[in-house]
Amino acid sequence: MASAPLHLRARVVPTARAAALIVVAAPVAVLIAALAPEAWVVAPLIGSLVLGLILLDAALAGRAIGLDVSAAPDVEVGHGERLVLDAAFAGGWRSSVAGALASDARLLPGGRAEQVLAPLDSLHWQASIDYVPTRRGTGALDHVWLRWAGPLGLGARQVARELGQAVRVWPNLALTRSPTLQAFLKDAQFGLIARRIRGEGTMFEALAEYQPGMDRRRIDWKASARHAHLYAKEMEAERNNQIVFAFDCGQAMCEPVAGMARIDRAVSAALATAYVALKGGDRVALFGFAARPEVFTPFVADARDFPRLQGAAAALDYHAQEPNFTLALATLAGRLQRRSLIVVFSDFTDPTSAELMIESIGRLTSRHLVLFVTMADDELEGLATEAPRDLQSLAMAATADALLRQRALVLSRLRQLGVDVIEASYDRIGMRLIDTYLAIKRKGAIG
Repeated sequence: MASAPLHLRARVVPTARAAALIVVAAPVAVLIAALAPEAWVVAPLIGSLVLGLILLDAALAGRAIGLDVSAAPDVEVGHGERLVLDAAFAGGWRSSVAGALASDARLLPGGRAEQVLAPLDSLHWQASIDYVPTRRGTGALDHVWLRWAGPLGLGARQVARELGQAVRVWPNLALTRSPTLQAFLKDAQFGLIARRIRGEGTMFEALAEYQPGMDRRRIDWKASARHAHLYAKEMEAERNNQIVFAFDCGQAMCEPVAGMARIDRAVSAALATAYVALKGGDRVALFGFAARPEVFTPFVADARDFPRLQGAAAALDYHAQEPNFTLALATLAGRLQRRSLIVVFSDFTDPTSAELMIESIGRLTSRHLVLFVTMADDELEGLATEAPRDLQSLAMAATADALLRQRALVLSRLRQLGVDVIEASYDRIGMRLIDTYLAIKRKGAIG
């Protein structure tokens, strides 16, 4: 909260109503001067009267003794938030009070917002400004303006001051907090007590009496022969696997999808999956790159250290440049000492960048398990399937269809290299990623 100094002096300004009155009075003064030149003194008298009314009205508006701007210091990208403006006055009568804020563009659209204040009582006025942060990082509330008009609505007083109030925009963790995921963590195979996964996996856990419906391949025939009864092996899923979430922070991933950059949606999906992985006993690291590697965190092995991953994800920057897959993925491979699951979040816009991406990811598959995650382009699919209305829409549909075919070809080539591929809409990518990770873990394919 930032409070305005009490000695801040207000400026008197005319309102739109005063301007309209002047526009009406000016022709009247000219008409009087033209019809009765000896009465020319009426014209300045009218002007003086209007000016006097403006000054009197502004004086009746009273003096501002407080201006507060309340904002949460920490917010999440893509999550609706609220700013609150509070104004306090020392006496006077006001017909209207309005406020305006200037901020970083990641907080307010266009970096500015205006709002009319409503009276709480005769001396206190308040307004709320709803906003949705559009990018991660630290945004600033720069300046605040307050203007209040007198009872006639002709004269107003205005104050302006610098705020310098920082608002930190973090990755969106809505999926992590969702009731569905929380219920899963508590009741399913990865609970808060980190219960073991039995019946699937690759590590032998114990022998159990065979029950109808069990996989017959789990029957231990030697033990069954010794005990003259059927026994099956219970397996435990591997733990302590290394999971690396690699983010392409280049130009294509900075493009917005439904009002939020692709990279931010990828970060949200990755953090939710990382939370599940930490609860399941695996180790997680984040890697970000654009023209060169930007971020590579140490591996985190405890769910209590999840805020470290969140802070590192918040530091992933936006780059209006093409990513260098060759340098980035070679650097990542050189720093991994054991087989890991590498989840690559990326997108592609042209054949050249796609070819370099395929070549670089292909080198990882010889030692690591790679999962490629991309968001479906709903806009392209809409253009390709829409019935053409004219030649221009027909050309757009043909171009969109060609791009979709090219996209499908790239994903097909990745699958041929042994890469698991997830392509889903932005609102389903998180759960798809969690489901795929759990399926991979159950198979024991990482270690």
